[in-house]
Amino acid sequence: MGIIREVQYDANSFTIMITPTYSGCPAMYLIKEEIIHNLESQGIMNYQIETSLAPPWTTDWMSDEVKAKLKDAGIAPPSNNIICPQCDSSEIEVISDFGSTACKALYKCNQCNEPFHHFKQI
Repeated sequence: MGIIREVQYDANSFTIMITPTYSGCPAMYLIKEEIIHNLESQGIMNYQIETSLAPPWTTDWMSDEVKAKLKDAGIAPPSNNIICPQCDSSEIEVISDFGSTACKALYKCNQCNEPFHHFKQI
């Protein structure tokens, strides 16, 4: 998702700099735990994980691969032309500007009648 900003290695220690998608992002704890799990599963025990809020994260940092994974998970990726991730229809309506987290909005597809989240473009 482009939140890992920098990885440094110095004197047998790694420093990983991450930026949240939003201030107060509820996923940051899980993201840090996943980073720790991946480091330690590779035998890396000497590390620091730091958070940087500047510059602020933007959806421009998301790769096409990440956007495809969001769509595969049923979440419409950030875009000015929102389409249903289930049936690719553009016949959609906003249900709520906020979904399960502040970075997502809740939509409904009028073609397949399925609700879905849209990752807001920032």
